[in-house]
Amino acid sequence: MKQKLKNLRNLTTTYELFIGVGLLMVIAASVKLLGWVNYSSDLFWFIAGLALIVEGVILLRKQKRFNQKYKIVPRESN
Repeated sequence: MKQKLKNLRNLTTTYELFIGVGLLMVIAASVKLLGWVNYSSDLFWFIAGLALIVEGVILLRKQKRFNQKYKIVPRESN
């Protein structure tokens, strides 16, 4: 179980998951445009929301890692 969580963390530190969700969006939109499947546009927006969440998680993890590495201290305003 710990190994699966570690693998998931490694996946969210790269952009592979974000690219995967983007490809899913492209494929879903293409299938609908070609008329092979007819589904609600809500599905597309659901996938877009997932992509934004994935991107946010990736960026947040990278920012936290950067802040820990360089010990960012806020500057006081004059």
